[in-house]
Amino acid sequence: MTADPVESVNTFIGTKDDGNTFPGASMPFGMAHSSPIGSHYAGYRYDDPVIRGFGHFFLSGAGCTEQGGLVSILPTTGLPRSFDHRTYGAAYTHEGEVGRPGYYRVRLASGITVEATATTRAGVERFAFPPGVTPHVLVNVGQANDKEPVFASGVRVVDDRTLAGTVVAQAFCGGKPYTTYFTTTFDRPFKATGNWGGAEGGSGLRGQWVTFEDGPVTAATAISHVDADGATKNLGEARGKTFDELRAAAQETWRRELSSVETSSTGADRTVFYTALYHVLLQPLTGNDVDGRYRGFDGKVHTADGWTYHEYFSLWDTYRAQNQLLALLRPSRAEDIARSLLAIHEQGGWLPRWAYANQETNTMTGDPVTPFLVDLWRFGALAGFEERAYEALWQNATGVPPASSPFEGRVGNPSYLRDGFVQYDKDFRKKGQDVDPHHGASATLEYALADCSLSIMARALGREDDAEVLRRRGLNYRVLWDRSVADRGFTGFPRPKLADGRWLAPFTPQGPDGFHEGTAWQYQWLAQQDVPGLVELLGGRDAALARLDDFFAYPDLVADPAGTVRSKWVVGPYSYYNQFRYNPNNEPDLHVPWMYALIGQPWKTSAVVRAAQTLFVDAPNGVTGNDDLGQMSAWYVLGALGLYPVTPGTGDLVLNAPRFDRAVIHLENGRDITITAAGADPSALRYVRSLNVDSEPWDDVCLNVDRLDDGANLDYVLTADPAEATWATRPGSAPPSPGTGAHVS
Repeated sequence: MTADPVESVNTFIGTKDDGNTFPGASMPFGMAHSSPIGSHYAGYRYDDPVIRGFGHFFLSGAGCTEQGGLVSILPTTGLPRSFDHRTYGAAYTHEGEVGRPGYYRVRLASGITVEATATTRAGVERFAFPPGVTPHVLVNVGQANDKEPVFASGVRVVDDRTLAGTVVAQAFCGGKPYTTYFTTTFDRPFKATGNWGGAEGGSGLRGQWVTFEDGPVTAATAISHVDADGATKNLGEARGKTFDELRAAAQETWRRELSSVETSSTGADRTVFYTALYHVLLQPLTGNDVDGRYRGFDGKVHTADGWTYHEYFSLWDTYRAQNQLLALLRPSRAEDIARSLLAIHEQGGWLPRWAYANQETNTMTGDPVTPFLVDLWRFGALAGFEERAYEALWQNATGVPPASSPFEGRVGNPSYLRDGFVQYDKDFRKKGQDVDPHHGASATLEYALADCSLSIMARALGREDDAEVLRRRGLNYRVLWDRSVADRGFTGFPRPKLADGRWLAPFTPQGPDGFHEGTAWQYQWLAQQDVPGLVELLGGRDAALARLDDFFAYPDLVADPAGTVRSKWVVGPYSYYNQFRYNPNNEPDLHVPWMYALIGQPWKTSAVVRAAQTLFVDAPNGVTGNDDLGQMSAWYVLGALGLYPVTPGTGDLVLNAPRFDRAVIHLENGRDITITAAGADPSALRYVRSLNVDSEPWDDVCLNVDRLDDGANLDYVLTADPAEATWATRPGSAPPSPGTGAHVS
């Protein structure tokens, strides 16, 4: 009998050491949630001593401080002396605490048991009070997650079961304030109620308390970014249903979603895999109300008719793997995601970088929306919208938003289009959290990767002139290569340039200047669109492989995989600089393990991926660094399956030794991708000895997504001896560069 994937998920994974996940209840891609709030900016941290309340909006795994927790509800046995949640928070015990998809349970020190579940647009709690206690519930609208500013709030009594109001909170990463409307209803009338802070006003403590004759009490809170009517309509998802019915419905939905991948994993290994898949399927969030209305980037209300509008796009993170995994598993969802980005362009005038609710935060650098949308096209999620998407991407790749626009776009384009690089200029004015010239070197590399991906789409659409322009620009990573820079015995690194074309001086490849959340050591590999050209710059194939060995501490890794990755790779979740090795906590070098395969040593890819997987464990600290809206989890899922999308736009999935001896990906079209791996052992390094695809020998390091659309059978034979791992090592086993057509010599 196949184990229930819902029971295999542990939602506490990632709730410690700044994994920044939340353990409470959500539906897949849900707009609303119900999850505990502690003293951490992401909401809940496993070692928090108290729970301040149960909030109804969260982000999963993000890095900035403003991450929701809006409309916080806490059951109590009496009214507190102070209505500041920092003083009235309730102690609780981990004993009996449960975190599963669509369900959370905890016992407070007061003896109250709290259970939580969710619909797509509402969070629901059930409070069981000790015998003889008068039930009280505090609804706090003036406070949210720690470090989440609430600028204004309001709450009103609609009737003896219902409260409604607004919360104006700070958007993520320095964005602008935005308004969330809410409606909260209880399953029984309250006998008394009172307000603190006033019904309406600016910032400050504010909320409503309600008292009941007896319990248990169930509360349902729906939210909307449109208006009060939208929140009330969204509450219809929960009306007329018991808590147990809602919980069963949520968990059945999760069961269907998680069952899209079956594996032979067991025990903690199974928990880690399905929790990662769960985290992947939390976002982007549903953005429209039940009636299809949503608030667009022009501030106006629009209607998604026959499709679902999505919000909260962490594109710099998710363009690398989470996007492609969703497109593979849920192409209909991916189509709506692509359409949502085009709606942002239509209503806001430009494509976003980090879109939060209905605003652009201009967080992170480069041009992530281009590889994100191009890969959605490549995976078939832009059917009927190809030309519209291309026009938006071409505008983004060749221009800069006007000064009046809230979007920054590729603000480094003037120097990039003229000279082939984004200048390094720490004084460059920014509109939001970040701006590309502050990190000119990494922005240049990101632009070049994006341009190459768009050239592939341009050529497929018959835009040959555009394609050639973009193809050449895809080689601009070479413009910043300084063959004279040496570090740790290796010569040649990307180096920032100033506006006048001079190299930045002084410069060290391990330093922070010119690179965003990384160093030249990590970013030197962000040229996967032209591996043969990069290999030449590195001094040839042998020199490139030697540098990879040093980057991963490969000899030590083979001797002690788990010890090496924790002692030589991993640093603090925000310690991006003064590093010369692989950083598995952050995105810029996540693809680098597969560079071994693209340069001719695929067995080392399998070893490095397997070693990195030891960082993902069944514990609260089981995610390395921020999970970044599912990106790090997607990295794990795809690596465990042995399929990773290294080069945007190509549709190529680079292969490595699967973690399990059997996995089945159930595609949305009813076909299956079946992966078998004789000799698999999750606890040890394994290498590919041979591979058959649909019963035919396969000696290439990649499979294209086109080959997988109608299902496929991948049959591996694995070995513990790297000397036997001769698979895909012949000349031509790796694909040619999409930038030049050349192969690694």
